[in-house]
Amino acid sequence: MITAVAVLAALALFVSACGTGGTGARDEGPARSDSVAGVAASPSPAPSKTLDTVDAVRIIKDDPRVSAEVKRELKPCAADQYPVDVSYGDLTGGSADDVVVNVLTCGDAVGIGSYVYREEDGSYQNVFKVEEPPAYAEIDRGYLVVTKQVYEKGDPVSSPSGEVVSTYLWTSDRFTKKYSTRTEYSHAVGGDPTPVPDS
Repeated sequence: MITAVAVLAALALFVSACGTGGTGARDEGPARSDSVAGVAASPSPAPSKTLDTVDAVRIIKDDPRVSAEVKRELKPCAADQYPVDVSYGDLTGGSADDVVVNVLTCGDAVGIGSYVYREEDGSYQNVFKVEEPPAYAEIDRGYLVVTKQVYEKGDPVSSPSGEVVSTYLWTSDRFTKKYSTRTEYSHAVGGDPTPVPDS
């Protein structure tokens, strides 16, 4: 009996809700477009620069500004897989994306050379290089950011003592260092776990 009353009450509530005279989502009208509302529609975003992938290994090997040592170290790690990281983005305001190439070692992935190439007259020109390992260059919101690991005597490759991060901006046809920060890592953490004292 109680169940029947509960079911009838729920049904009555449902029927009364449906009879309120509303028409659901249509009460809101059509979705408003900017032009209908009297506001000029915002222009479509400008098409991005054409992304042409490059043969980074060939560029490095053909570049007279790349040291003989880096070229000598640039060998396939397996089959035809070379240890290079390539990033594309706008650093110099040119008509094509700039190319950042990091050359790494196969075993430890340590950066041995970082380069920025700018497209000029159909070819890529070296406009920046760092060949003081270990370093790694990246594009960050229009800035070139170079991270260099700092090792003290006895530091293993996997555990540097710190890092220096330098930020460069393209001005007057060259990169100028704008910021530099140094971080010293603690050697007190990440070692052997501290034993729990006996109670």
